[in-house]
Amino acid sequence: MRIVIAGGHGQIALRLERLLAARGDEVAGIIRKAEQADDLREAGAEPVVLDLESASVDEVADRLRGADAAVFAAGAGPGSGVARKDTVDKAAAVLFADAAVKAGVRRFVIVSSMGADPRHQGDEIFDVYLRAKGEADAYVRGLDDLDWTILRPGQLTDDAGTGLVRLEARTGRGPIPRDDVAAVLAELVDTSATAGLTLELISGSAPVSVAVKSVAGN
Repeated sequence: MRIVIAGGHGQIALRLERLLAARGDEVAGIIRKAEQADDLREAGAEPVVLDLESASVDEVADRLRGADAAVFAAGAGPGSGVARKDTVDKAAAVLFADAAVKAGVRRFVIVSSMGADPRHQGDEIFDVYLRAKGEADAYVRGLDDLDWTILRPGQLTDDAGTGLVRLEARTGRGPIPRDDVAAVLAELVDTSATAGLTLELISGSAPVSVAVKSVAGN
């Protein structure tokens, strides 16, 4: 498969790129800064320098053509202000989804956040973030030309992955290592039977492949 990842230098994305490259997939990661390119090459991915906050749908679609799947793993990051929650967490996700439609890439996986909700109340930065992620998710759900899956991890940690997770429509809150989020994403990209599902993810007792097959109905 050829898989294009938005936010290619993110902590989850770099882990995912290593997993996909190791299994023989062709991986491209969209990055904003050229100086990040070597990190992607080291992970086995092709760096694509493109700023999703200023690119057009056509420019992004050009980078997506020929891909079998697209993964949106970009984020403004914890140090960013309110404005970038809208321009990255919402607008860039919408742009990437529209570009996938234009490029004819049906399989689309978006990394969201537990608690994401377009109707979320509050004015703190994290409230704005959850609202932006929720609005992006709602937009993607409305695109009939995408076989989308929305993944909402719990509290992200840098602990070593265990390969054991709980993946369901509702899990309740809990931690999850970024290693295990990447492992689940690698399985989801390959499992189109999870299209149309919004899934929460925390650490649990099921091996990743078993958890994904379970929600896919296999």
